[in-house]
Amino acid sequence: MIPVNEPLLNGNEKNYLNECIDTGWISSEGPFIKKFEQGMADYVGRHYAVSVTNGTAALEMAIVALGIGLGDEVIMPSFTIISCAQAVVKAGATPVLIDCEYDSFNICVEAIEAKITAQTKAIMVVHIYGLPVDINPILALAKKYNLKIIEDAAEMHGQTYNNKKCGSFGDISIFSFYPNKHITTGEGGMVLMDDEVLHEKCKSLRNLGFSPDGSKRFIHEELGWNLRMTNIQAALGVAQLERIDEFVEKKRWIGGMYQDLLQDIDAINLPIKRTSFAENIYWVFAITLKDEYPKTTQQVMTELGEKGIGTRPFFYPMHQQPVFKKMGLFVDEVYPNAAKLYERGFYIPSGLALTGAQIQEVSKAMHEVIQ
Repeated sequence: MIPVNEPLLNGNEKNYLNECIDTGWISSEGPFIKKFEQGMADYVGRHYAVSVTNGTAALEMAIVALGIGLGDEVIMPSFTIISCAQAVVKAGATPVLIDCEYDSFNICVEAIEAKITAQTKAIMVVHIYGLPVDINPILALAKKYNLKIIEDAAEMHGQTYNNKKCGSFGDISIFSFYPNKHITTGEGGMVLMDDEVLHEKCKSLRNLGFSPDGSKRFIHEELGWNLRMTNIQAALGVAQLERIDEFVEKKRWIGGMYQDLLQDIDAINLPIKRTSFAENIYWVFAITLKDEYPKTTQQVMTELGEKGIGTRPFFYPMHQQPVFKKMGLFVDEVYPNAAKLYERGFYIPSGLALTGAQIQEVSKAMHEVIQ
């Protein structure tokens, strides 16, 4: 089976992990933590970074750090992973959904302003699958209505918007370092910001509400979480970050090969190669079946699996999630593009360890299954 994703761990990962073991620095204390945080901040162009246990934790901490809570509304796309809406709901706030563009998968920017109310506290910008959101108009709205911007760049390591790194926009941004991301720490995440007060707040929230400078140990002014990344995870992150430009180039090479090999299959829509503000980074190679094609996405994925090709479905939209329906959220709300993307979309192997021969094999199977 050719997996959907397999990370590349053939750089300094073993050397740095051995260093952790040899020195005994295996907990959330240790030199690789600050080195990884500083490295990410420098790479993205932020002043500060706070490492955490995963991308979901990063979102939840970002929401609380911005003071978002009961009675507040956060505008966000329906087409995204549940972590985004979950972070808002867990804080006691309400997600306000927007449909996505069918071809880019990203939030419909022009639909945002109509959803802004007196209760709106923030807009969550989620870059999906490989292309960034057109963020400048959203930043303008945030300034006009005095709103916070949370930038979810979990899938965008190394991507740029108008030559500025994703993860550098808005009040606070987050990354995930799950193994299917461009750089991985196994599990892990990070929150980045430019504001010093927000930085200190996040450091405290990450560490059970301890004072960031350690001056009041075991004395807590507020509640937090234990979201500390380990030195072992950070060591992986440092090794991976050393190769980020190489990884971005590899992802675009994979995407380019697929574009060339699959362009003659009339029944599918291939990802957009580029927009006026970005070139696709192909976090995943995302495909949709055209309306007239008779097979379902599940049928295609099953047949590809029988040929040894791993696949994954697209996100299930937030407005259709049973857990939110039980809470009385999104009643009678319809977002046709988000719903259709789930019904007609899937992605094929596109991990960093993918070889040219494997890409050829995936292409062969795609041509055999989708006729």
